[in-house]
Amino acid sequence: MKVFRNLRVKLLEENKIRKYLAYAAGEILLVVVGILIALGINNSNEKRIIREKEQKYLAGLYQEFKTSQRKLAELIAVNHQNYEGAKQILQYMSGDSELPDEKTFSELLFGTFAFDVAFNPNNSLLNEMINSGSVKDIRNAELRIQLTNWISTLEDIAKQENDLGLQREKVIDIFRSDESSLRTVMDLSGVSEGEIGLKPVSHHISNLKLLNSTTFENNVLHFVISCRATEISHYQPLMEDLNRILELLAAETGR
Repeated sequence: MKVFRNLRVKLLEENKIRKYLAYAAGEILLVVVGILIALGINNSNEKRIIREKEQKYLAGLYQEFKTSQRKLAELIAVNHQNYEGAKQILQYMSGDSELPDEKTFSELLFGTFAFDVAFNPNNSLLNEMINSGSVKDIRNAELRIQLTNWISTLEDIAKQENDLGLQREKVIDIFRSDESSLRTVMDLSGVSEGEIGLKPVSHHISNLKLLNSTTFENNVLHFVISCRATEISHYQPLMEDLNRILELLAAETGR
């Protein structure tokens, strides 16, 4: 810089204004070019860091959604099993099938109404990205939209699952009265001894009279309708969204 300063002083002393101005302009241009190069290098480094972070996020999201895919497939199977079991009960009540014995009916009741249905996806990384604003760094616009919509879709699913749970509780509530026996269901389905460690009682109250109960039938019908709506209107579209997200993630990560 001292050399440049001496050169400027010499040009001024020799009254070479035009050459001085040209030199000054060149020096300014050189500084600007240097700044632009520095900014370009800095921007390039920032973009590289963002892209590397994006790839790490995408790889993590792929694993998360693969786990969620497995969970949802298992949940759909459970919900469908509950739906088919409830339909079988209704067929017994309508006279379309030969009435079951007490043990068969107990196993059917337990298999249909014992298990609640609730989707619990792995969303820890996605929530972290949303909270930190990192979703905006994903370049694929469709994937970005799908990920943003995923959380709101899950909220709708939760509402439907809550309704399904209420319908299930209404069926189960009938075993809180003297009209039917939960102990019979648990003993004859093997739950009392196998899961709880209770020895079955010697005499069981029959639950077959439920097959003549209009209240029980109404509650089972509500349960069937809710199971069907959960599968067709919610779980199947959700699985389609999940599969599409996995396709996009696979394409972005080269899987």
